[in-house]
Amino acid sequence: MRAAVLHEIGQEKLEVLDDVEAVGFGPGKVKLRIRATGLCHSDVSAMSGVLPQPAPFIPGHEGAGEVVDVGDGVTGLSAGDRVLVCWLPACGACPSCKRGQTQLCLAGFMNAGTPNFKRPGGDVFGFAGTGTFTEEVVVGAGCAVPIPDDVPFEIAALIGCGVTTGLGAAINTAKVEAGSSVAVIGCGGVGISTIQGARVQGAAQIVAVDPVASRREAALRFGATEAVAPGELADAKQRITGGEGFDYVFEVVGKSATARTTYEHTRRGGTLCVVGAGAMDDHFQVNMFELFFDEKRILPSMYGGGDVLRSYERAIALWRAGRIDLESMITHRVRLDGVNDALDQMRTGESLRTCIEL
Repeated sequence: MRAAVLHEIGQEKLEVLDDVEAVGFGPGKVKLRIRATGLCHSDVSAMSGVLPQPAPFIPGHEGAGEVVDVGDGVTGLSAGDRVLVCWLPACGACPSCKRGQTQLCLAGFMNAGTPNFKRPGGDVFGFAGTGTFTEEVVVGAGCAVPIPDDVPFEIAALIGCGVTTGLGAAINTAKVEAGSSVAVIGCGGVGISTIQGARVQGAAQIVAVDPVASRREAALRFGATEAVAPGELADAKQRITGGEGFDYVFEVVGKSATARTTYEHTRRGGTLCVVGAGAMDDHFQVNMFELFFDEKRILPSMYGGGDVLRSYERAIALWRAGRIDLESMITHRVRLDGVNDALDQMRTGESLRTCIEL
């Protein structure tokens, strides 16, 4: 079976191999044939070591495909079913799940330490317990979520991570109010989804912030009212808010420096929402006086900050109604052999989302 493998953390290139085997099939598991997978920035972060992930591993967690086989005890799924991959399935029994915060369930993270592939040279891990840069993968049944027949695999793949994360940050976590002012710092796939979420919520002004001109241009097509380079954000704050700051500012980069910028451009009493996944040794700091005096709400948003199954359904409903544009988010398409070109396009900011077709 073919798959793209990272041999050591820190390497920038993946090796496409044909000697990989999906393992671990049994009770409670399903085997999937991946048809499409998106390249998410978290994959790159895991490759570089920003996000913890044992190696060697197969990146990819934003995928969709068909069920090949189901293990004993699996209900609601059958061979041939069309599904998207949920990289953070809810167990339904832990304290977080019982509180309704299924996005905080840790059961899925426990799978990340168990290899679900092997090669003649030894075990291979799947990123976040999945690993979708491959033709087939074995995952827990909760990771395979059925999708309607009218949802293309490439659209379902995006909903499996980036779209759900961005939409949910605006809708579930920040709860953007109609008529409000919004700034979104970082306009890749997740940032563009955040912009679309703010538009759905009825924000009056949505300022997209990104150093890459093509991404700023794209943000305008997806609902931003204006788009600026990072150095122009202070001027936008002055013009739009009279210097007070935006009602909501979203950090979609995953760095303490941009989180600090987010804080400084949020009005007193406003909301800053941290969406980007950053490194464990990168510390965001506020002093105790400003924390008290400014009364700004600092809200991290994990996987869209809500029940992911409901979030998937909502994304599909909004897409069907033409309220969000998912097709245009896919700016590049490659086969598995072109995965390293896709990585380069993401690192330079050329792409919003690349779909890898298998």
